[in-house]
Amino acid sequence: MLETIPIKLYSGGVIVIEAYINNNSTKLNFLLDTGSGGISLDSSTSVELGIKLRKTDTLVTGIGGTKNVSYAFNQMLTTGSLKTDSLNFYVNDYSLLSSVYGEKIDGIIGYSFISRYIININFDSSYIQIYSPGKYTYDDGGTVLKPAFSRLIAHTVKLKDKSKVDANLYFDTGAGLCVLLTDNFVKDNNILLSRRKPVITQVQGLGGKKPMRLTIIKRLQVGPYVFRHVPTDLYNDEENITSYPYTAGLLGNEILRRFNTILNYPAKEIHIKPNSNFYAPFDYAYTGMTLYYYDKKVIVDDIVPKSPAEKAGLKNGDEIVCVANNCTGNVDTYTNIIQKVKETVRIIVNRNDKVFFITLWPTSIR
Repeated sequence: MLETIPIKLYSGGVIVIEAYINNNSTKLNFLLDTGSGGISLDSSTSVELGIKLRKTDTLVTGIGGTKNVSYAFNQMLTTGSLKTDSLNFYVNDYSLLSSVYGEKIDGIIGYSFISRYIININFDSSYIQIYSPGKYTYDDGGTVLKPAFSRLIAHTVKLKDKSKVDANLYFDTGAGLCVLLTDNFVKDNNILLSRRKPVITQVQGLGGKKPMRLTIIKRLQVGPYVFRHVPTDLYNDEENITSYPYTAGLLGNEILRRFNTILNYPAKEIHIKPNSNFYAPFDYAYTGMTLYYYDKKVIVDDIVPKSPAEKAGLKNGDEIVCVANNCTGNVDTYTNIIQKVKETVRIIVNRNDKVFFITLWPTSIR
């Protein structure tokens, strides 16, 4: 074993680890993201660290759009005592992600780093262990998956709702959701029950915000493991970033965090073993708004018309001072508190320097 590194989990089970660039002593936060085909650095972080960038014609594509990016070539990443050199970081603006999680996101660690090692992600103990490539003995129990490996990992899962169908999905630890399916896949396979009307929601990705529709599928099977009544995002993939029909969407970390996982890129296999989160209930709550952290304030935005948030009287730009009895100003904490199905939540709001109470009643998508 080369190193053991603690991890933090944000909303949706997104994994964050601390690391350093080159010989700089500034501690940085990186998302561990199997859905990233490279490794990247936040644009403001690159300025703060004085890292020299080179303009390129390279385009990177993700949820929310496509961007032309500059690169910081031949950099070194230090995780614990492990130093990984000769990394080429593309540079992107991650201020939106920072506002979602309430903590600075300095970059994303993807394929360029992960593919060099065997990585054991243990959600029970909140650490990852990094091993050199080579012979590796998996823990008893669990199962070994043999996905298709390129810069991204794609594996076939079984879905059942109106109909049964196999779907090739990217394994995406950087996605704080359960399942995302493209509209084209849903239409071509006629998979969803028509009587269940999706609700409008908003997700954040590499290119910015993207509206989606949220519904439920009756059954999802990954290897031998079955989940029922799974929240599912429906995505109009206009730029075909999912490469449909090769893949139908992605499997996010709200599913993947339910397994202790060994990513073995050198052997082109993944070992998954159910952990203490395996039977955790899914989040069916729907508010129709998003909370962001701006200028040391938690701000409401992206309110959906006729949603519980609008019906409660909330408006875009409202500052959330307290949620229930919590006044910490932590956006991740506030987001988790309001996600209580059919439970009233009392919120203290500051609007134009006037402070008052609002009662929010989240509904259920199930």
